[in-house]
Amino acid sequence: MKRTAERDPLMTGVRHDVPTSLACIAVVIPCYNVAQEIMSVLGRIGPECSRIFVVDDACPQHSGDIVEAQCNDPRVRVIRHAQNQGVGGAVITGYRAAIAAGASVIVKIDGDGQMTPDLLPSFVGPILAGQADYTKGNRFYDLSNITRMPTLRIVGNAALSFMAKLSSGYWDLFDPTNGYTAIHADVARHLPLEKVSKGYFFETDLLFRLNTIRAVVIDIPMSAEYGDEVSNLKVSRVLSEFLSKHTTNVAKRVFYNYFLRDFSVASLELIFGIVLLAFGLVYGVTNWVASYRSGIPATPGTVILSALPVLAGIQFLIAFVSFDMASIPKRVIHAAFFDSALRK
Repeated sequence: MKRTAERDPLMTGVRHDVPTSLACIAVVIPCYNVAQEIMSVLGRIGPECSRIFVVDDACPQHSGDIVEAQCNDPRVRVIRHAQNQGVGGAVITGYRAAIAAGASVIVKIDGDGQMTPDLLPSFVGPILAGQADYTKGNRFYDLSNITRMPTLRIVGNAALSFMAKLSSGYWDLFDPTNGYTAIHADVARHLPLEKVSKGYFFETDLLFRLNTIRAVVIDIPMSAEYGDEVSNLKVSRVLSEFLSKHTTNVAKRVFYNYFLRDFSVASLELIFGIVLLAFGLVYGVTNWVASYRSGIPATPGTVILSALPVLAGIQFLIAFVSFDMASIPKRVIHAAFFDSALRK
């Protein structure tokens, strides 16, 4: 029986001695402009993986043809898109193929060579051990790795990570655009994959969807391998798009979790916080403008009546955020799906 080895001393508290031969592990590799790296990536995937799905997303370099012509690995199957659907669309296609093939855990690796397949057991282990439903890479865990990253990428990822915390509800995660991920097939099966963003927002939007079903997600420390390959993701280009989509997901998540599915003290804190803050700001600005135009200073009572609601509103909102941060899912759900299937 093959057992995964302890590979990363940073993985404190996470089991690596889980037998992988008892589970069908599938790897999904979306391919777009990765013709020079894809064969190297495939050659480094270890025997713990049972199936490999290479999704040629209408690649102009014909990555799928290269794989079929040069790869003799019987685990590999090439799937082609007639039209480019984006990295998210390619991963969704791979998820569905892996689920249909009976996979237990699905690992997604990019085909550009920046993600070492040697780390695959570290991503799969916590899921098979019942510690997580979904795992994702975090290149920022080890500070020595940050010095190797472009400055723009560091700043952009910091901004995107904060927005992702707000929209997904996973306050303990970082590096949301990291594409090295693993998911239990039962969890993927219960996600509304048809609604997940198909572009570069895929990984972040998937976190939002995972939170709506209360899936447990953990970060896996990793290092990125930067070579001559050119990343198709430009943070400066997608920042405004991500901001718009994050704002939408924040509103959806808050409505789903605090008003539609449940109504708690945190719901009241949010309502009071918004109402008091809005009243204080509107009242204060209105009186400030009136005072400026008339030249008559505002009375102390007017200032206090404006400041108190603002301060109280901020306190209520801080209390709400504190409650939200403490509500991160901590109980894996794929076991519940399995038990439900057995009862049927």
